[in-house]
Amino acid sequence: MPAKNQIENVVAVLNQARAMEIKVIFQYMNQHYHLDSKGYGKLASAVKKAAIDEMKHAEAFAERIKEIDGTQAPTTKPEKPVVTEQDINDIFGFNAETESGTIEKYGEFAKVCRDNNDPVSAILFERIAVEEQEHLNYFSNTAEHIKSLGNCFLNQQINK
Repeated sequence: MPAKNQIENVVAVLNQARAMEIKVIFQYMNQHYHLDSKGYGKLASAVKKAAIDEMKHAEAFAERIKEIDGTQAPTTKPEKPVVTEQDINDIFGFNAETESGTIEKYGEFAKVCRDNNDPVSAILFERIAVEEQEHLNYFSNTAEHIKSLGNCFLNQQINK
């Protein structure tokens, strides 16, 4: 069993990760609504699916916090405010950068967990980082398609 200060260190990174996930949920849902209102149904659906994945991540972090420290409520506040009214040419590159940063942070957080005698939380971060890599791949590929194919690609994404 980790010492009290070790538990506090792990809960701190779990809460930081949860705040990151909450921010991304709001960000992706905002993008989903924006893309859908512009008629880009295929892109909107993919972003919504990513938001739902992020909801599952946020919940997994909350559940882990409750498992290791039942006295502390998991955070409900997003890490940063949502960026609104993004241009379609910017959304997917923005999301790719976000996912890349998240993967890097989760590697650091896994190390904090291992250093504080909590391999279970470390494994949780590593598992979620793999899922974030899938998001990164999608967002990077889509950003590249928009950049290289432009309207030809975007026209294929419109609801028919």
